[in-house]
Amino acid sequence: MKTLQLLPVGNDYHLVHPEEFNHLDPSAPALAIFTDFKKHVPQSVMADLAAVHAESLMRKAHVRMKVVLDKEGELIGIVSLNELDDQNFFKVRHEERIRHDEVLVQHLMIPRQDLMALDYNELAAADIDQVLETLKQNKQQHCLVVDSENEQIRGLISATDIARRLHIPLEIEKPTTFFDIFMAIKH
Repeated sequence: MKTLQLLPVGNDYHLVHPEEFNHLDPSAPALAIFTDFKKHVPQSVMADLAAVHAESLMRKAHVRMKVVLDKEGELIGIVSLNELDDQNFFKVRHEERIRHDEVLVQHLMIPRQDLMALDYNELAAADIDQVLETLKQNKQQHCLVVDSENEQIRGLISATDIARRLHIPLEIEKPTTFFDIFMAIKH
């Protein structure tokens, strides 16, 4: 039986990623930048996880947002690095009178009832440019996608993923808070 030759992995070799081979432009179909939960397991954390641990996990994995699950595995919210900032920790610590390491994901997450989503059928008829404009106008870094007909949370759109796939800089402006103004005046 013939064997195959083993080669050394040279320092010049580059690790490839799927998006390197799927060049997109803003007029491409929106489904090209959609993370479909029918094909990909959503990045998730449990609601009772310490928020500092969730933040650490997200930073290590280079993930900006995770869905938050209850003990039955149902989505009860989302948490992003925006919610895991010092201002929000400070607020919860003082309201709940708890230590920094006792702040849980459920304290900082955006609850399900406050989330807005795109409809899958509308997304299927849209292009990437329309999605980007929607995210910018609504100051959304991430947006869930729902299948209204089947009453399913179908997937996710990420502005960061879109920017990476289109090879463009993209900054979704987050709403200014009192804490931001305070810190700007203080310095």
